[in-house]
Amino acid sequence: MFDFDAPEGCLKGKKIMVTGAAAGIGRAAAITFAKYGATVLLHGRNEESLNPVYDEIEALGLELPAICPLDLEFAQPEQYEELAALIEQEFGTIDGLLNNASLLGVRSPIQSYDPSLWMKVMQVNVNATFMLTQALLPLMDKDTPSSIVFTSSSVGRKGRAHWGAYAASKFATEGLMETLADELPGISKIRVNSINPGATRTQMRAWAYPGEVPTNNPAPDEIMNAYLYLMSDSSLEINSQKIDAQTK
Repeated sequence: MFDFDAPEGCLKGKKIMVTGAAAGIGRAAAITFAKYGATVLLHGRNEESLNPVYDEIEALGLELPAICPLDLEFAQPEQYEELAALIEQEFGTIDGLLNNASLLGVRSPIQSYDPSLWMKVMQVNVNATFMLTQALLPLMDKDTPSSIVFTSSSVGRKGRAHWGAYAASKFATEGLMETLADELPGISKIRVNSINPGATRTQMRAWAYPGEVPTNNPAPDEIMNAYLYLMSDSSLEINSQKIDAQTK
């Protein structure tokens, strides 16, 4: 795993939004960030899906999170601005954004890929990520160290057959990360990086590899070192880097 021994309380006082927080890596990140002191803004498709995560964080006696539902497939630009306005009203600023929510689509050759599904995957994985990041950037104090992290994939770094829209969307994720990371130095203390989680025991992984033995892969909470590193002040000098959560 990524070599980082997170100090206790390393996220204390930080306000961090996690997209796709209802399950999988997003859920693990939200709970982990809360355990290390952060106030977490939980994003998901709807409030119902986020309530169990909220309840778990509350039961642990941690800083109470906030629930920020928004359907990334259908949300329009003005809805992102409305969400940002609500967050600003409640919290003033934020210190971190984990862009984690994404759709797999189907594993299919490009020639037979359903165009409507292609557009749906790109809408959630690329367009929505751009719009949310753009809306929340003004809430990050340019004089205070802040972190934006994109969850990527190995197929977003080297394309592989039958990964279709998902692979294309993750290449776009890496491109968005690099572009934003190149724009912000010198005008802010916001750093921007990506993480490839690797094979992880999630529902998305099970859909992609139905014949795989799930327990051969680590659970999401076992790969959190890389996420803690990039969200904590230990990574203040790290920008435009593509981090692997699972290193050999």
